[in-house]
Amino acid sequence: QVQVMESGGGSVKAGEFLTLSCTASGGVAKMYTVEWYRQAPGKERVNVARISSGDHTTYSEAVKDRFTISRDLAKDTVFLHMTGLQPDDSGTYYCNAQVFDGYMMRTYWGQGTHVTVSS
Repeated sequence: QVQVMESGGGSVKAGEFLTLSCTASGGVAKMYTVEWYRQAPGKERVNVARISSGDHTTYSEAVKDRFTISRDLAKDTVFLHMTGLQPDDSGTYYCNAQVFDGYMMRTYWGQGTHVTVSS
């Protein structure tokens, strides 16, 4: 019943910005710790940002000072605001969310949203 889904991907030019969203559906679904990962073609999937249930945030060195992860509790949505995008930021971005569905805590992956940054 619970589903996690990302949105907001697209194509931008270097230096521009983009905001991704992660939401959980299922009526009573509630997200706690949420992480963003990305995978570039031919590369391993890596973590880029994390927001805890207490809204403590951490970032990878590659995106620190350029990306911001935030949460809208009312909408149960987590955002990844990306600025100063560069071609190396291109790839598929995945949301990994710890979700309480009213019965138990489980971790869910979204299907990914594509980001392409051109020079």
